[in-house]
Amino acid sequence: MKATNLITLILIIIGGLNWGLVGLFQFDLVAAIFGGQGAAVSRLIYVLVGLSALWQLIPLSRAFSTDEPLAERAH
Repeated sequence: MKATNLITLILIIIGGLNWGLVGLFQFDLVAAIFGGQGAAVSRLIYVLVGLSALWQLIPLSRAFSTDEPLAERAH
């Protein structure tokens, strides 16, 4: 499970950086590297980033159920 969390976090970071580039410079790095937004590899990466975000909802919900965010605020 730890490896899955690490991989999904890396994919979410890649997706976030890509969206930052799109927002700031209208430059889609994933599309530029893999041959356009419609290219199969680009679409696969977009899907993997989206699935990674869904997967990360699990640890987020666990953090809220164990009051981890409240413990963070206490420091």
